[in-house]
Amino acid sequence: MNSAIYVFPFTANEVNGDDSFLNEIQKATVMATGFGIVGCGMISNFHAKALEEIRGATLVACYDRFAASADKFAEANGCTAYHDLDEMLADPEVDVVTICTPSGAHMDPAVAAAKAGKHVVVEKPLEITLKRCDAIIDACKKNKVQLATIMPSRFGAANQELKKAIDKGRFGKLTLGDTYVKWWRTQEYYDSGGWRGTWEMDGGGAYMNQAIHNVDLLFWFMGEVADVNGMTGTLAHKRIEVEDTGVATIRFKNGALGVIEATTSVFPGLLKKTEISGTKGTVIIEQDDVLHWEFAKENARDEKIRTELAKKSGNTGGASDPSAISYAGHMEQLKDFIKSIKTGKKPFVDGNDGRKSVEIILAIYQSSWTGKQVSLPLKRDPKIPKAK
Repeated sequence: MNSAIYVFPFTANEVNGDDSFLNEIQKATVMATGFGIVGCGMISNFHAKALEEIRGATLVACYDRFAASADKFAEANGCTAYHDLDEMLADPEVDVVTICTPSGAHMDPAVAAAKAGKHVVVEKPLEITLKRCDAIIDACKKNKVQLATIMPSRFGAANQELKKAIDKGRFGKLTLGDTYVKWWRTQEYYDSGGWRGTWEMDGGGAYMNQAIHNVDLLFWFMGEVADVNGMTGTLAHKRIEVEDTGVATIRFKNGALGVIEATTSVFPGLLKKTEISGTKGTVIIEQDDVLHWEFAKENARDEKIRTELAKKSGNTGGASDPSAISYAGHMEQLKDFIKSIKTGKKPFVDGNDGRKSVEIILAIYQSSWTGKQVSLPLKRDPKIPKAK
């Protein structure tokens, strides 16, 4: 931990004879948790912005396999650029390593960080295969460090309220759980990075890259998945190996049914939406806003939720521009992770949670490739079919 001192302006009169001044100074002096970022692409900027807002956190270092990218990021964010990962992992000021590399390059630096005794935060997806997810989870467990998978949608106020309503049984018997991510990505988006749209480094398309946040939400809301049937296609883009359009039907272990639609082929790009229904209620959330909140038995908070959480923020949530997402969820999740380090308790979204969304998506892919219903849990990673 790094010793960071936060100074507040006090006048001499406020100091003299006022014990509260000393209390404020004690509160203001905290042990800051030092972060090092691996991978200095677009998403690393959201982590940097989030850390800047968190009292008790500091961005210490960064590493990228392209030295120029690390140098540019370090200059912009006031941290130390490393051109060798092992050197960054040896920095005693780095307590947490955040993995922001392309999806299929998460495992190696995450495992290395765990072996170096650093706590680990991994951008979604945790990795692109179950085997690689398990390697990260096992390394963190063996080296007794905390592990979190970035799933900021769980921290949104509307989603939090929805989860509380489910846990209180307000929906009665859950019957339907649907989520829709109808986004748009230009051809230039896929052409801008050699890893985008590849099985090796992206691990999938609209499901694995864009819709995984909502897949995580649906599992969080509805519980374990029993079976999936999926269909995918590449309908609007060239020079990519993965799907840009997919539809899947879901049977949950509680008996409820559901749908997961994921696309990057829908112009102009729509806000993502989740709909949860049961025998006694229905809630519809679009991005971070409540569109519908209705239960057979109203309570005192319902009208407040409908009023306060229905305001449109104007945030597109990345529907057409991947750089247009908010870092607010990242900030809340990183706060939670720092707390988990200090208390030793499980992070709100740990490695096993991150693995679950990957498994559901891989099951959808396997179903789409074989034309058969696929049951979970998966016994092994599905084999990617050879390109025709």
